[in-house]
Amino acid sequence: MTDVGMRALAAGIAILSAAASSIGEGLLVSKAIEGMARNPEMSSKLRSSMIIGCALVETCGIYALLVAILIIFVM
Repeated sequence: MTDVGMRALAAGIAILSAAASSIGEGLLVSKAIEGMARNPEMSSKLRSSMIIGCALVETCGIYALLVAILIIFVM
């Protein structure tokens, strides 16, 4: 494999991490909404935990995208 091919492979693996984080974020939101529907008194606590969790998952996806861009253009 050439150097360019290895870069493309590494960037693709990094983007897979971003795709997995978006799947995880969707699952997080769906389970939080399901919990709010089952127990309406806990909706404010679930909402705040969901927002913190979404922020953490989203930063993981952004870091994976940043790593992919660095692999392609810098290395």
